[in-house]
Amino acid sequence: MNERDKSYILKYVSYSFSSVVIVLLLIFWILDISINDFLIISAFVIAGATASIYLNFKFIREVLDEKYRKKRRFKHKMDSKIKIKNRQRNDMISAIAHEFRNPISVIMGYAQTLNDDSEIDSKLRAKFLSKIYTNSQKIEEVLARLILWNKFESKSAKLDTTSFSLKELANETVASLKEKYSNRNITINSDDSIVEADKLLIGIVMQNIIENGLKYSLGDVVVNITDKSVFVLDDGVGISEADIALITKKFYRSGTHDWDNSMGIGLSIVKQILKLHDSELKISSVEGSGSSFSFILKDKFLSSDIKI
Repeated sequence: MNERDKSYILKYVSYSFSSVVIVLLLIFWILDISINDFLIISAFVIAGATASIYLNFKFIREVLDEKYRKKRRFKHKMDSKIKIKNRQRNDMISAIAHEFRNPISVIMGYAQTLNDDSEIDSKLRAKFLSKIYTNSQKIEEVLARLILWNKFESKSAKLDTTSFSLKELANETVASLKEKYSNRNITINSDDSIVEADKLLIGIVMQNIIENGLKYSLGDVVVNITDKSVFVLDDGVGISEADIALITKKFYRSGTHDWDNSMGIGLSIVKQILKLHDSELKISSVEGSGSSFSFILKDKFLSSDIKI
């Protein structure tokens, strides 16, 4: 109990007893009773007033104690949220720095070599320039992810819907991933599903969940597309039930595996993109046996003018 509340209670007690004294004086004056009768009446009135004040004081104290308990609980809750936010921010900064550090180090290394040796073999020069270009693309991809994530955070992302083939989009996505995973086999089994959706964003969804399968498995990754439904299957390490409920949260990274990209926003972006399409990412997995990521695009979904 702070000084302010103590002062409030003291004032309450003082005012209460002052009121009792005034009432007793009025009784003595109006009824014109003897001193003995007045003292008897005063004793009863003061006793009743004291009991009433005590009960009221007890009630007020319980109310104030409960108020401070609630304040302490709220403060503890807010402190916990702030700690989580700070930890997420620090993890995010660390992850971003890591994402940029590797390709920048590679670019600087090859560029330094080219700068120091003006007579380097033409084939080797072309190889080094290709490495520089590839790592520059990696930096561009990181920036693109951050920009897209920021759009979802600021709720300014909107759909640009067009009609396109899911099979063609899957082929384009796999062709792009093959440049990075040239020794991996990705099988596409697809019908000719034509959808009305944002092709660029659905492409990001496909790339994320297919690459997720490539990262955490050694075998084939299978993409099944039928009746506007997309299923991506792998035979990798699998995901625990506890992680399945958390891996689509922003910044979340498993204690044992980084289930999406190292910044922890890949599957969070996927979730938001599908939400914008009035759909959702469904995940099923068995640890040690593999995982399945899937989503369905509906014939009608949220208007392209609606922001999330």
